[in-house]
Amino acid sequence: MITLTELKYLADAQSTYHILKPWWDVFWYYLTLIMLLVAVLAGALQLTQSRVLCCLPCKVEFDNHCAVPWDLLKASENASSNSGVPLALPLRIQNDLHRQQYSYIDAVCYEKQLHWFAKFFPYLVLLHTLIFAACSNFWLHYPSTSSRLEHFVAILHKCFDSPWTTRALSETVAEQSVRPLKHSKSKTLLSTSGGSADVDASKQSSPHPQPGLESPGIESPTSSVLDKKEGEQAKAIFEKVKRFRLHVEQRDIIYRVYLKQIIVKVILFVLIISYVPYFLSCITLEIDCLIDVQAFTGYKRYQCVYSLAEIFKVLASFYVVLVILYGLTSSYSLWWMLRSSLKQYSFEALREKSNYSDIPDVKNDFAFILHLADQYDPLYSKRFSIFLSEVSENKLKQINLNNEWTVEKLKSKLVKNSQDKVELHLFMLGGLPDNVFELTEMEVLSLELIPEVKLPATVSQLVNLRELHIYHSSLVVDHPALTFLEENLKILRLKFTEMGKIPRWVFHLKNLKELYLSGCVLPEHVSTTQLEGFQDLKNLRTLYLKSSLSRIPHVVTDLLPSLQKLSLDNDGSKLVVLNNLKKMVHLKSLELLSCDLERIPHSIFSLNNLHELDLKENNLKTVEEIISFQHLPSLSCLKLWHNNIAYIPAQIGALSNLEQLFLGHNNIESLPLQLFLCTKLHYLDLSYNHLTFIPEEIQYLTNLQYFAVTNNNIEMLPDGLFQCKKLQCLLLGRNSLTDLSPLVGELSNLTHLELIGNYLETLPPELEGCQSLKRSCLIVEDSLLNTLPLPVTERLQTCLDKC
Repeated sequence: MITLTELKYLADAQSTYHILKPWWDVFWYYLTLIMLLVAVLAGALQLTQSRVLCCLPCKVEFDNHCAVPWDLLKASENASSNSGVPLALPLRIQNDLHRQQYSYIDAVCYEKQLHWFAKFFPYLVLLHTLIFAACSNFWLHYPSTSSRLEHFVAILHKCFDSPWTTRALSETVAEQSVRPLKHSKSKTLLSTSGGSADVDASKQSSPHPQPGLESPGIESPTSSVLDKKEGEQAKAIFEKVKRFRLHVEQRDIIYRVYLKQIIVKVILFVLIISYVPYFLSCITLEIDCLIDVQAFTGYKRYQCVYSLAEIFKVLASFYVVLVILYGLTSSYSLWWMLRSSLKQYSFEALREKSNYSDIPDVKNDFAFILHLADQYDPLYSKRFSIFLSEVSENKLKQINLNNEWTVEKLKSKLVKNSQDKVELHLFMLGGLPDNVFELTEMEVLSLELIPEVKLPATVSQLVNLRELHIYHSSLVVDHPALTFLEENLKILRLKFTEMGKIPRWVFHLKNLKELYLSGCVLPEHVSTTQLEGFQDLKNLRTLYLKSSLSRIPHVVTDLLPSLQKLSLDNDGSKLVVLNNLKKMVHLKSLELLSCDLERIPHSIFSLNNLHELDLKENNLKTVEEIISFQHLPSLSCLKLWHNNIAYIPAQIGALSNLEQLFLGHNNIESLPLQLFLCTKLHYLDLSYNHLTFIPEEIQYLTNLQYFAVTNNNIEMLPDGLFQCKKLQCLLLGRNSLTDLSPLVGELSNLTHLELIGNYLETLPPELEGCQSLKRSCLIVEDSLLNTLPLPVTERLQTCLDKC
């Protein structure tokens, strides 16, 4: 017995696809039901009738036909009764034998003389109806279509019922009502000169109306916020729509199956119409039946009456009318499929009327089922389109993002960076929360791995913002926001995952002083496009480029005359041409990192104002050109670290103004005595080399404050080292020292001492004389601390300050 739950399930299953059934499909359904009723009624009449044929013997024949036997019926009875001899089969049933004879004759005449159409009409109607019904539902249950259709209907219902669609459509209406007011107010805000694909020139398309742009008395459509659950549900629908579109849009199986079933219906209609009306005339009331049973009954011809003839004629005629209606509807649906462009569904009208101008057209099966849904209710497609729009998806992401990242949570992320600036670092978010613009104390905004970032006009609330870091993210800037950044931004760092062009909005930052570009494509030859951009950065002082270039681009050397610091990290690629460096006469700091130079470029010696030179990781093997540095009177910092330098030429002594020298991570085995003629040196790094001793002449470096020989092979320290009274940081770790001279106590300014990784057995108690040395800045094995006198250990332990 079927339960109510099972009945409900069947009913739900039947109504699942009602969205995909156009009016003709519904019409077919009702026609099929009526045809089925006709078949059931005709079959029931035929089965319940005890005698379908009623046959009487023919006593008089004329021209091989029975000649009105009914008029002779009474005469036959009289003749039989007068003579006492039966003339023929009695017309009155007198016993069971007579009844059996009539039944026999009725059955034989029914099987042999009744036309097959009259006998099987109910079954033909039933068969036709079943074929029509099967064709109507075949495309819904075909293995290659059913799962996709069920998935589509499920998604469509969710799209229709989602609060996000209602919100989006109502927002469109509200935006259209306030658009004229917004347009008039935004004219003065969109006056920033210069066009750019990266600058959002349309304030109306902003996901969220900004303060100052809303008309009084009109509530912002974004004032009502979806709760977290509704937002997550809408987000899930967006993902389902994307996956469904990916799997369905490339195929047209559903379209072809639907087309084939309609063609089958039209063909079946033609076949039915071609023979059913013709055989209607075969359903007659009177039937002449000729059977050779005269030996049993005395007659061989019988006149039979088909009792269902008239009602079957009516039902058959009615059935023909139904088939004609069904055929005309099928022909119309076939015409609709062939004349309409069902392989593409365009949202053109919707794009014109709504804010979502990015709704894409869809193709193939996706387009076809949307056309079918349109026949049911165009509102379904309209609501579904919301989940095809990236603008709509971005708006939803923004709302969810704002709900998740409250002002309190963002404030907890504020930190002081190494430059003692208030910095907010956001990592791997879905966008930029609007609440960020409430943190007015923020000085540095760092955005990393955020796919789509949009800076609206509200960025002007960050009155202290001076530095912006964009790492592996794409940034779109509104014109009002660009105006603010142009006036306030001083430092910009851009890092791209893949090589890409510099965003055009960067060249609008006329007050920018420092620009760091990593992964940007910079033209090596002058181009009109780049000329228009770089020449506007007149206040730029520092430029950092990390790319793969064969030469320093002309846009840098020719269009940035006021540049004072240039840093080029070539990521190991060989930098061949450096002649145009001579044009950068105002350059004070030059960094050529990982450029595979092998030798010091001669063009550098023309930079008379150069203060700092960094040639890190350039595979330098020799630095014979070092004497030419005497032509750079302002050079105070020379970094030749992380190369393959084997020795230092004696000519280094000519660099009398040198204050910082970085020679770490090379292959140097000895130091020339002329090095110690550079008496202005206060920073000397010789770590990670192959030094075995330090000359006594180091005592002439009276200004030395930082001295590092970490990771060498030094066995003993010269006494002259301890004559450098200004020494503050002494790094001696990972060498071969066996003892530390008591003279170390004379270094009263020493704040940092590294001894770890040597062969020391004790520490000199004279360390007590290093009054500025703290325990946290004494890098040594713990076991050596126990060799110090207790008062020295206690003094070191009293202060735990960090170095």
